[in-house]
Amino acid sequence: MKYRILLVLLLSIAGLVGCAKTPKLAQLPPEASILAFGDSLTFGTGAQPAESYPAVLAVLTGHPVVNAGIPGQTSAEGRERLAQTLNDTHPALLILCMGGNDFLQKFPEKQTVANLRAMIELTQSQQVPILLIATPRPGLGISIPDFYASLAKQYAIPLEAKALEDILSKRALKSDLVHPNATGYRQLAEAIDLVLKKAGAL
Repeated sequence: MKYRILLVLLLSIAGLVGCAKTPKLAQLPPEASILAFGDSLTFGTGAQPAESYPAVLAVLTGHPVVNAGIPGQTSAEGRERLAQTLNDTHPALLILCMGGNDFLQKFPEKQTVANLRAMIELTQSQQVPILLIATPRPGLGISIPDFYASLAKQYAIPLEAKALEDILSKRALKSDLVHPNATGYRQLAEAIDLVLKKAGAL
């Protein structure tokens, strides 16, 4: 009886894990471009331009990836420039990675959430699919704020939730306290590539 109960519990857990599927994305047409939008983590601070995650992702996916990362930008500043960037680039997919500078400047969390929500809604209103990248909050131990998962669930978009937390918790993968090195950016690009494949975009 004891083993039967244990088996039922294990099957129930497996069922719950199976339900946590990555939201689907439309397959990217050949030569369709990807817009990588964010701050210094997207720009590639701490590595050479060819070692940034957008540059590596372009090689992995075979798709052009526009690097629209601006070091030091907050989510509010990203929100201000997103519409023009979308109009200028006409991407088939947006990768959104912002929030780190909000955390460093200790902005209220609700402000960051509001800005990310506005960027997601703007992008979806233009029928552009989105992949959201969770940025860890620095502290005694870095951690991913819960609101990234909440936003991903609310808007039914794929989320890469662990890569940056894993990378920035390992000294060997960092160029400084808050930026990956070339190896770290490659690891991030590989994690994004994996999520895109799971979502059906590649």
